[in-house]
Amino acid sequence: MSLTPPETVQKLRNSLHAKAKGSPGYRFYALYDKVYRADVLLHAYDCCKANKGAAGVDRQTFEDIETHGLSQWLGELQQVLKDKSYRPSAVRRVWIPKPDGKQRPLGIPTIKDRVAQMAAVLVLEPIFETDLLPEQYAYRPQRSALDAVSHVQTLLQTGHCQVVDADLSGYFDSIPHAELLKSLARRISDGAMMHVLKLWLCMAVEEEDERGRKHRTTRNRDEGKGTPQGAPISPLLSNLYMRRFVLGWQSLGHQARLKAFVVNYADDLVICCRGSAAAALAAMREMMTRLKLTVNEAKTRVCQVPQETFDFLGYTFGRLWSPRTGRPYLGVCPSKKRVQRFCAKVTEATDRRSTSRSVEEVVADLNPMVQGWANYFSLGSVSKAYRIVDVHVGSRLRMWLKAKHKAACVGKKRFTDAATAKRLGLVCLKGRTGRLPWATA
Repeated sequence: MSLTPPETVQKLRNSLHAKAKGSPGYRFYALYDKVYRADVLLHAYDCCKANKGAAGVDRQTFEDIETHGLSQWLGELQQVLKDKSYRPSAVRRVWIPKPDGKQRPLGIPTIKDRVAQMAAVLVLEPIFETDLLPEQYAYRPQRSALDAVSHVQTLLQTGHCQVVDADLSGYFDSIPHAELLKSLARRISDGAMMHVLKLWLCMAVEEEDERGRKHRTTRNRDEGKGTPQGAPISPLLSNLYMRRFVLGWQSLGHQARLKAFVVNYADDLVICCRGSAAAALAAMREMMTRLKLTVNEAKTRVCQVPQETFDFLGYTFGRLWSPRTGRPYLGVCPSKKRVQRFCAKVTEATDRRSTSRSVEEVVADLNPMVQGWANYFSLGSVSKAYRIVDVHVGSRLRMWLKAKHKAACVGKKRFTDAATAKRLGLVCLKGRTGRLPWATA
């Protein structure tokens, strides 16, 4: 939700935030009428459109809506929300390949449901934002994954070097509805608002098999657990439930007793300890069981830094060596897996079978990919990763040019790195490290 809200929507959000912050025990009794306000729905639509995304089970696209008439479409949605006849459609499920060869389920609600959920997020987020804890970094204003990485780095550098590298199995699919609704009810006493949140938790799922036959299931409703992955409301709900663990970790005394600090980003978390990491792991397992969540034992482990390394949010933490002095130090760098994964994306983008495209088009695709990757991987020791990326991008582009021009040689002499970067405007990461915040501080 990166779009700037219109003044009226921002004023509403500021008022809700101020009330929630000033009265931590206050329960809001009039929220649902804010969800179907015309200005809120319009901004919610703009946010959903900016996020793009495919069509849901009704196959309706943003182009279809605007051809039909956006004002009329929003008016119809506003009316069904207002008279409480709104019922969400099923979520279209697709499967996204993971680097380990497995597949991750992704739910795609209809645009109507996405806009209604985004409108609810615009109303609820400023309330629950005041309750979330500093250790939680995902899907929050003015916070990012890089902030979480920096927090872990600070903890390690201050001696919290025994680490519980934790992994949860199917977190989003495991969140129990009854407990989650209790967390919501701490702040919401509006029956209509709670009702529509329950509807979203119990949305059916529809997917097609290899023969094109559609199958619809109601697992979330039948089992009473799970949030709609891929839906705008899901990040808020997942943060709210994870708050139970982070708050419980502190209130039960584990943080003080073990000098163990949690850093959480969505379903990823690490616990950095000065005390016994084994005791922290046992306490974490017990709490997750009570929260009806499952620890993935195959991927959860205790790590002693700097003797060992661990990965978190795409970065590797542990012992590194200074390229100048050769001395070891405790640091962070882009993980090998993430570098390899990005190089694979570059390889796909420079497939030699796509030589019908112009070189300008290929470079126009590569540049934002490289810039976006480097913008995220801008903490710690990045020089080696940047060199690998530069070499791979240059090599792949030369191979593509060779195929396009049917050159007999590899093309390195004809298409040198300097010439390619200068003539074609290809982004080069060499020298970028000197402009990073930590280098110029």
